[in-house]
Amino acid sequence: MNLSFRQLRTFREVMRSGSVSEAARALGRTQPAVSAMIGGLERELGFTLFERERGRLIPRPEAHYFLEEAELVLSRLSQSARVMQDIGNLEQGSLRIACNPATSGFFLPEVVARFVKDRPDVKVSIMMRSSAVIEEWIASQQYDVGLAETPAPRRSITMQTFDLRCYCALRHDDPLASLPVITPKILDNKPLAALFREHVTYRTLAGHFEAAGARLNQRFELRTFLPALQLIEAGLCYCICDAITVASHQSYSGGHEEIVFRPFEPDTHLSMAILTPAHRPPSLLAEGFCTLLTSAIEALVQPAAGAEPTSERDPQAHFARPG
Repeated sequence: MNLSFRQLRTFREVMRSGSVSEAARALGRTQPAVSAMIGGLERELGFTLFERERGRLIPRPEAHYFLEEAELVLSRLSQSARVMQDIGNLEQGSLRIACNPATSGFFLPEVVARFVKDRPDVKVSIMMRSSAVIEEWIASQQYDVGLAETPAPRRSITMQTFDLRCYCALRHDDPLASLPVITPKILDNKPLAALFREHVTYRTLAGHFEAAGARLNQRFELRTFLPALQLIEAGLCYCICDAITVASHQSYSGGHEEIVFRPFEPDTHLSMAILTPAHRPPSLLAEGFCTLLTSAIEALVQPAAGAEPTSERDPQAHFARPG
């Protein structure tokens, strides 16, 4: 049996209107076309649905029973069409996102909040793990999107990478805050908060200090940069941190920062990446979210060309909506 949507819809209209001519008018077809459609339906079913009397169709009992079935099928198809339309419009579905600790506190939740604000039927799972774990989750196709420090290339992962400039974080009333640029010589033997010694930013920083003949005094060893900000506010140290940490601080401080950020030279960067599974195509929802996430990260990359993210700048500028 090979029934079509058009056959069912035509049958329902004939039953509702009680007339082939009225059904044809409602469907925008000719009467012969409607009659032919009903005849084809009956042949598919193997029995007649209507008695023909003087050009009129008189429903048999089987037609009334079949109408209930047709209504159920058409209603389900209509609902499915609405759901798929919502999915196509990014208004329904689910996202599984994995992010590292540095982005989980403020940056990524703000991007997610913007994305789902006008999409009440979109559900989001946000899981925070180390960059190494996120890499494995994406490689095994468990999550739709990952945001982590850039891993080595893998065939199971598609990556979009970003080099985020690092800045020196210090109290606004510190004498060094008046300087346009901070260097290793300026921070010679001054207390620093830095990531653990195996991390790429620490190794890069140590190389810069050694090359400048300056002493790197790591007073606080951290897993992420965010805890350093409270230590800086207390006047205990300085920190060379990435642009996402800068953006996160400007977000939660509301523009009333005790901390300011100055460019650090030589240029020091942290490479971050948006990761997606390579062995399955992304959903439309995941594609839409990645577009917004890319825009938010690219806004952080721009200051590296010269402008610095200080407290005088709009703390929400890094989340400017794409044109």
